[in-house]
Amino acid sequence: MLGRANHHWLKGSTVLLAAALPLLSAGCNRAPGPDVLATVNGKPILRAELDRNYKNSLGDNQKATLKEQEEITRLGILRSMIDDEILQQRAAKLNLAATDDDVNAKLTEFKAPYTQEEFDKQLKEHNLTLDDLKTEFRKTLTKNKLLNKEIDSKINVTDAEINNYYTAHKAEFNLIEPQYHLAQIVVTGVPTQQQANLQNNKAGNEAEAKRKIEALHNQLVNGEDFGAVAMNFSENGYASNGGDMGFIPESQLKSDQSVFNAISKLKTGEITEVLQLYSMDQTGHRVVVYSIFKLLSHEAAGQREMNDPRVRQIIRQLLHDARTQLLKNAYLEMLHDQAQVHNYYSEQLMKDEAQ
Repeated sequence: MLGRANHHWLKGSTVLLAAALPLLSAGCNRAPGPDVLATVNGKPILRAELDRNYKNSLGDNQKATLKEQEEITRLGILRSMIDDEILQQRAAKLNLAATDDDVNAKLTEFKAPYTQEEFDKQLKEHNLTLDDLKTEFRKTLTKNKLLNKEIDSKINVTDAEINNYYTAHKAEFNLIEPQYHLAQIVVTGVPTQQQANLQNNKAGNEAEAKRKIEALHNQLVNGEDFGAVAMNFSENGYASNGGDMGFIPESQLKSDQSVFNAISKLKTGEITEVLQLYSMDQTGHRVVVYSIFKLLSHEAAGQREMNDPRVRQIIRQLLHDARTQLLKNAYLEMLHDQAQVHNYYSEQLMKDEAQ
């Protein structure tokens, strides 16, 4: 099976709507109540939030683990929650909060593959209300607006940089065998194989997975953009890149003859029917994975030259993505340094160990 392991319908790094708490006065030295695990510029992050996110991060994998390992996981989730709150506050300061129309549009996209009954079931299984889900969408959309304005809009990859990269990596563009540039949409009903997409959308079982993939295929047939559908609904690691898998050597494709047979019949821009493939879950059992592939291009063997528009676009995207990730990391660290963050949970762990 081509693709990466999938993750949970809602990742533990998300932050759900918290109940309002009175803020401690600036001049007060008293520690907050036991329900407050951290504050960001005075705004509390509650234990209930962390507990819910930790539970979501486990999915169906509820096996007992070492207490130390559990605390390590909780610390990581809390750090993500702190970082997210810092970004939300920064976006609010710059008037970049998502609007109700933005949220409602995302909700409509999210619900598209489901019947109302299936949608309600998903909410119930994850202990969410519709307002919780809207809150998550608002935070995600707000964060995207902020990062687009502060980071993405300022990145410019020059022709000179592309030329320099090609010169240093020319051998990488010498294809020793035919290659297929593919995009992929994946849906699986296996709870432990989950990867968050923009909609945090995950099929809960094989029957739901089959209905979801068929609904997505119908959207594509009716003209929906493959990349947008993949980013919103695909359940593997390529979702964030619009399903783009890059170039796959022909020999690798032939390792699954059913996939190769379907793709080799395509013309550039066409998609396969829904393919029922198989993968192995974490327990070694074979599970069904549904996929749709799109052929972006088919490249014959041989050297690709610097002036090839496809080569230049590949390099441009690679340099852009690398710079985006670097600047996002630096931006978050900068905002973290500027914020007043107090992590009471970490302090308590250290106190407990000293006793």
